[in-house]
Amino acid sequence: MTSDTYQKIYAVVRRIPRGRVLNYGAVAALAKLPGRARQVGYAMHALPAGSAVPWHRVVNAQGGISRRAHPGAELTQQMLLEREGVRFDGRGRLDLARYLWRPK
Repeated sequence: MTSDTYQKIYAVVRRIPRGRVLNYGAVAALAKLPGRARQVGYAMHALPAGSAVPWHRVVNAQGGISRRAHPGAELTQQMLLEREGVRFDGRGRLDLARYLWRPK
C-alpha cells in the first residue's frame, strides 16, 4: 500500500460535508480506486489519533457502522455523526437515501 493511495482516500473523505456520509465503496470510486473498498477501511484504520480527517463519515454499504478492533469505537462514530444531525434507526443504521453525499 502506498502513502499516495491513502492520501487520495483521505482527500475524498475530507470533502464529505458535515451531516453527510459515504460508504467505503463510494470513497474508493471517488478516489479513482474502484473495487478497493477494503483499502478505504485500511486507510481509515491507519489514521493517527487526533487526525483532522473526518473518518466517522465513512459507513458501510448498508448504512451501518462497521465493527472496530477497539471496543467502543462504533459508539464513538455514532455519537460523532449524531452530533452532526445524522439519525440512526433501532437497528443502528442511518438512512442512506437521506444522508449519502452525492458530490457534483
